[in-house]
Amino acid sequence: MVPFFCLLGSTGAVIEAEVRSSLISFLGNLSNHGVVAAIGWKQESDPCVDGWNGIACDAQNASVTKLRLEGFNLSGSLDMGSLCNMPAIASSLARLVLSGNNLGGGVPAQISICRQLTHLQIGGNKFEGELPDSLATLDNLKVLNVSYNSFSGNLPNLSRISGLQIFLAQDNQLSGKIPAFDFYNFDEFNVSYNNFSGQIPDVQGYFNSSSFIGNPFLCGYPLPNNCPQDKRKGVSGEQVLMYSGYALLGSLLVGAVGFKLCKKKTKKTGKVDSENSALSIDGSGNKATVPSSEHKTSATLNRPEVSATSVESGVVSSSLVVVTRPTVNGLMFEELLRAPAELLGRGRHGSLYKVICENGAMYAVKRIKDWAISGEDFKKRMQRIDQVKHPTVLPAAAFYSSQQEKLLVYEFQQNGSLFRLLHGTQMGRAFEWGSRLNFAASIAKGLATMHRELRDVEIAHGNLKSSNILLTKDMEPCISEYGLMVLYDRQDLTPSLITPAFEPDHRSNPSMPRAFGSDVYGFGVILLELLTGKMVHDKGFDLPKWVLSVVQEEWTVEVFDKSLILEGVSEERMVNLLQVAIKCVNRLPEARPSMTQVAYMIATIKEEEDRSLAYET
Repeated sequence: MVPFFCLLGSTGAVIEAEVRSSLISFLGNLSNHGVVAAIGWKQESDPCVDGWNGIACDAQNASVTKLRLEGFNLSGSLDMGSLCNMPAIASSLARLVLSGNNLGGGVPAQISICRQLTHLQIGGNKFEGELPDSLATLDNLKVLNVSYNSFSGNLPNLSRISGLQIFLAQDNQLSGKIPAFDFYNFDEFNVSYNNFSGQIPDVQGYFNSSSFIGNPFLCGYPLPNNCPQDKRKGVSGEQVLMYSGYALLGSLLVGAVGFKLCKKKTKKTGKVDSENSALSIDGSGNKATVPSSEHKTSATLNRPEVSATSVESGVVSSSLVVVTRPTVNGLMFEELLRAPAELLGRGRHGSLYKVICENGAMYAVKRIKDWAISGEDFKKRMQRIDQVKHPTVLPAAAFYSSQQEKLLVYEFQQNGSLFRLLHGTQMGRAFEWGSRLNFAASIAKGLATMHRELRDVEIAHGNLKSSNILLTKDMEPCISEYGLMVLYDRQDLTPSLITPAFEPDHRSNPSMPRAFGSDVYGFGVILLELLTGKMVHDKGFDLPKWVLSVVQEEWTVEVFDKSLILEGVSEERMVNLLQVAIKCVNRLPEARPSMTQVAYMIATIKEEEDRSLAYET
């Protein structure tokens, strides 16, 4: 077929050349790594006739209707002027898909010139700033996905777009009121994990709390917290933050005074009974001797030797810093030290204990030895981590630092870990595909948030594995021990067997901090455990290497857990999740995707699964 442009003679040739130039200019601004040639767009070829990668055209007039560059690790900015100021493109472009890249900056107001857009999908990037009000003038828009970015400010009045069917804006920093949408028109709607405030508009029963959770100042159905009845007496989100800050400051002051009083009282009463003093925290580096029994080990966390001068001078390393949480209010250092402790495990970097206080409260205490970090830096690190609130990340209740060792106190999770659920006694609980996919999505979202919020200080988890994924009382995954280890990249643990099919191409991620790359690898291994049901290392067996070797032989279905096959799980979606895992365990850290990209890819798989289930019912 002869391109429509050619039928216009010399004028058509000029327009055709301008279209090529506009597209190449647009892509050039999207990439800082010379991706234009690698994708295959050439000035001397035709985007429609020669089938440019990521371009779809109308068959009748050879005009560009779709531009899809998803998951290419593009890391530039969005130059809508290159596209929308070209009438031949603006009058035909219906779909713009740039999801799963590393694009930054803002969304230009010029996007409104592309009036024919029906799908705008830019989720899983690093966009920031406010969404332009001009978005609300795209009357033909049906799908708008801006999720997993860093957008802030108020939403445009998107409720005026009557045909909008899918709106995804979760995991941003958007604030203000949620527009009064007609939720009857939506197939999908999600604004969770933002900073929206006020009453949720009437959802008419079409969406549940999962579409709105993670917004501390939202109220009303379908969230469990009711809005104040008297609006005149209500307080704004900013006021709540201010009062919370006052309360936190007051709690810390009261805690400090209480601690000093307890110190003086303890001096008078003498030392704690040493009959069960198996675990010593004396700051001297002496090894602990823990008596063992047939099934478990009991001990007592003894009080460290702290001089009166160090307490009076406010030395950080000589006190337990209690983070204000409802369940740990009133937790005192001395109570923790007197409580019996059960040794749960001991590793290369420290030990883990279960402590039961006099009031029946149970805590897990992580003891880390020989971490070369000052008490002040350790305190700043723990407080910085605590500033990032995510329901999938288990927060520390308290922490302690001395020269030789560190203590982290967590609320004890009685349902065990993901490792035990996969490889231990399941106590009659089936671990079905839907639950595994939910676990993967939740963990990925939590890690993506932590990486994004802690990128400036480059605090990664450092030791991500299935035994560090705990199960809450509701059997939801919870990432524990975040930021307790600063490890070298785990290249020595990554598989050496890589086939050309899995070697990185032009897509790379050099901007990702090295420590985060280690977390991505650890998460990839967890995905492999979820998919295969096999242990990572077992009597010489190496899970990532085995998976890659099986896939190389084109026996992909053989890697999946037999229980998933018997359950009748969609092989396509299992393979899609396997492909995500393989990207994560790439032997080259710079070739691994970011956790934001991983979270987006898994969320897409989960959405397909949810749609499939909805269709079946």
